[in-house]
Amino acid sequence: MPSHALTIPLEFAGRRLDQAIAELLPEYSRTRLKDWIDAGKVLVDGQPLKPRDRLVGGEAVQIEAELEPVDEVKSEAIDLDIVYQDKHVLVINKPAGLVVHPGAGNAAGTLQNALLHFDPGLAVLPRSGIVHRLDKDTSGLMVVARTVEAHTALVRMIEAHEVERDYEAICVGVMTAGGTVDAPIDRHRQDRLRMAVRQGGREAVTHYRVVKRFRAHTHVRVKLETGRTHQIRVHLSHIHYPIVGDGVYGGRLVLPKGATPAVVEGLRAFRRQALHAARLAFTHPVTGKPIVCEAPLPADMQGLLKLLAADAAAEARAAAARR
Repeated sequence: MPSHALTIPLEFAGRRLDQAIAELLPEYSRTRLKDWIDAGKVLVDGQPLKPRDRLVGGEAVQIEAELEPVDEVKSEAIDLDIVYQDKHVLVINKPAGLVVHPGAGNAAGTLQNALLHFDPGLAVLPRSGIVHRLDKDTSGLMVVARTVEAHTALVRMIEAHEVERDYEAICVGVMTAGGTVDAPIDRHRQDRLRMAVRQGGREAVTHYRVVKRFRAHTHVRVKLETGRTHQIRVHLSHIHYPIVGDGVYGGRLVLPKGATPAVVEGLRAFRRQALHAARLAFTHPVTGKPIVCEAPLPADMQGLLKLLAADAAAEARAAAARR
């Protein structure tokens, strides 16, 4: 039985109960949350409300509800790269291009379909145990719960920012140093499919440091303090260092001056955001032991870094010859 104790953020004043809960608990479907509200399983300041009731902010919310198998998602035999597993949790290295769960335009062929084939018992958990997400074209590590006990604990840990998530990215532009972006994120005012830095949005904090600089790009390591939708992509774009290949937040293609055809082709051919969840660390939700998992950069990002390094080395040699 999942149990959640939440406090409605003050900035949610005026929002409907069902909308607020859906944003605070994205691991559950809107349909399931509405069913729980309708059944009186969601208490606001100790009282059941209707889905459309408006909130004032600051309310205490308690959820106690039964989990039942979800039939709409079918199992599919899709290979999984499992980095860690026991009877309570899985850590998956998700490839770029794999959607996390079914949605509009992606009815099948997702990570959730693959998880149900790997472990049919996940059918009783929200989103088959998926407690956080990676964008379709972001590669790397995700933790998945296999039991109700683990699911409840992991959701709370993520809410409390107790799961460490480190990423690597290749950005457009040459950074002078690392830093922190502390800027709230909310839906874009005009394009509801995009996120944007907006006053009054939800708190979002991203730390980044330089790994290596190239002539027109920078390889960075990024640590999430919060986990908002598209957070790294939005924040790096906000400080004018968008991620290479990001078709939503990336802007125009930037090439090093006088780049060779190989470098030009490599940058033009990189069609997904160069972002990889490289490290995941958390306290095991049942045993309490520390779990630390790492996943090497995928081949496409390694190849791009080699091209950029070769370009920088060639320019350095040419500059030395001109002196």
